[in-house]
Amino acid sequence: MRSQPPPTFPPARAAPRWAWLPLARRAPAEPVARQWIGGLLGREPDGLPLTRNPHGRPVFGPPLQHLDCNWSHSGDGLLVALAEERCVGIDLEWVKPRPNALALARRYFHASEAAWLAAMQPPEREAAFLRLWCAKEAMLKAHGRGLAFGLDRLALQPGPGGLQVSSCAGELGAADDWSLLELTPAPGYVGALAWRCR
Repeated sequence: MRSQPPPTFPPARAAPRWAWLPLARRAPAEPVARQWIGGLLGREPDGLPLTRNPHGRPVFGPPLQHLDCNWSHSGDGLLVALAEERCVGIDLEWVKPRPNALALARRYFHASEAAWLAAMQPPEREAAFLRLWCAKEAMLKAHGRGLAFGLDRLALQPGPGGLQVSSCAGELGAADDWSLLELTPAPGYVGALAWRCR
């Protein structure tokens, strides 16, 4: 075991630690995520007490159950997040044309989000759709259920600092409990980091 001082974490409303890491397409993400997390914690990656919940989400066991982590792989990159006493989710998407963005939004997103997208021209709409997708997926990953919970069960809206949570289903807690950070980790990629206190 490497000896390093334990990491210091920001206050509860501040963003968790996150990193962009290169990762070849189709390469397994977990070993790279474990390497980064282990480096932060001063622990061997294979010795991290990480398991999966019934929905496939990574979960820390004792003695690190006060920590939470998440990762997302798209294209040639990986985003990894680590938080203390907070539930964290992260999503990464490779930017590519999405001509069916409005149809997907009308089918799967909250009605207010679909209306917001419908008012845009196609290039702007595709970029906004991807921002919404990333933020919603990051929140649902932090919640622990992922996309199966339902993209329409939370609503986001544009705000002065980026997307903000306007409403969400009861199981997700209050909208004000959530914090979102939109990411542009590398050219050609967008991402989002979502967290709330446990």
